[in-house]
Amino acid sequence: MPDVVVVGAGVVGAACAYYAARAGLDVVVVDRGAVAGGTTGAGEGNILVSDKEPGPELDLALLSNRLWRDLAGAGPTGAAGGGAGAGKAGGDPAAGGGFEQGGGFEFEAKGGLVVAETDEVLAALTDLAAKQGVEHVAVAPGELGDYEPHLAKGLAGGVFYPQDAQVQPMLAAAGLIRRGAERFGHGALMLRTGVTVTGFVRDGGRIAGVTTDHGDILAGAVVNAAGTWGGEIAALAGARVPILPRRGFVLVTEPLAGPLVRHKVYTAAYVTAVASDSEGLETSAVVESTPAGPVLIGASRERVGFDRTVSVPVLERLARQAVELFPALAAYRAIRAYCGFRPYCPDHLPVIGEDPRAPGLYHACGHEGAGIGLAPATGHLIAQLLAGLRPDLDLTPFRPDRFAEEAS
Repeated sequence: MPDVVVVGAGVVGAACAYYAARAGLDVVVVDRGAVAGGTTGAGEGNILVSDKEPGPELDLALLSNRLWRDLAGAGPTGAAGGGAGAGKAGGDPAAGGGFEQGGGFEFEAKGGLVVAETDEVLAALTDLAAKQGVEHVAVAPGELGDYEPHLAKGLAGGVFYPQDAQVQPMLAAAGLIRRGAERFGHGALMLRTGVTVTGFVRDGGRIAGVTTDHGDILAGAVVNAAGTWGGEIAALAGARVPILPRRGFVLVTEPLAGPLVRHKVYTAAYVTAVASDSEGLETSAVVESTPAGPVLIGASRERVGFDRTVSVPVLERLARQAVELFPALAAYRAIRAYCGFRPYCPDHLPVIGEDPRAPGLYHACGHEGAGIGLAPATGHLIAQLLAGLRPDLDLTPFRPDRFAEEAS
């Protein structure tokens, strides 16, 4: 009988399992599919502070950023090689982010460059950066080429965030589970794929395990890390957690011979799209390279249920916006595209903590497009709760029952 069952083998579930095992708990991770087979496998691997409004999610992102660097062995901002900053922050803006092999995640401390097309948008960007209180560098129009030599001309300026980074998300999820099993023993962290959770075992009013299509698994606690399907798992316990799928596409180019894009680069419209409540299609230019050579192009958002139909018009729009930002990309082919479903919550905050409506059930889901970046902090905080410790952050804004107040 394990101490904890984690439902979901995406990057958030993997982080919950890793940190719980590190806290001395025996953990079983179950997933109806493969490791990183859902939203994680369709992600770009963003670890961002740049797109977060001041408040609880930014606090979570800053904690997670530090934990990712610890996991990757990268040390403080930029220790992995040149991504720590440029200009006023020190370092060479043209160097781009370093590639840290130590974590096994393709961790790149590349930094993020947010660009503005107009002076009005630039003023809003710099105002947001000042309110965030995180490390940043205001970039004048004439300095943009120092950061990104192939960037389009005529932009009004931008803001560079040294702490923004990237991982390969599938490697990250698998690596956390593997590292937990190897470091703390296979008895401390076990993985069971191809297992579908169908309900919960109860001991009186308390959750005491899960029922599955392969039998019951008794446990002292259950963590719902089912991502976009987190609301369905919560419903099995009679708890309402309104998580909805928000579809997004990513275009992948053929491998490039040289570093055409040196940092994560996106337009200010991305920040607006992240915070939007719209069900309709929204796109914004997001462009970044990978260690293997291909360039990843996003981002789109739309709430269409779990419809996986490939939308050629959306892909065309993403390609056009990317070329407008980096004209040199027009010479390269897009070789494939994929889509995933972000776990969207109405208030744009994840659900983290024990559910008072179902004691023994802990939620770690609803991160929308920030799950990869926020995974270590979420796992760390959940492990602290499971171990009976006071969490490092106030989890009140993330409490699972906050939506019950809206429904009443």
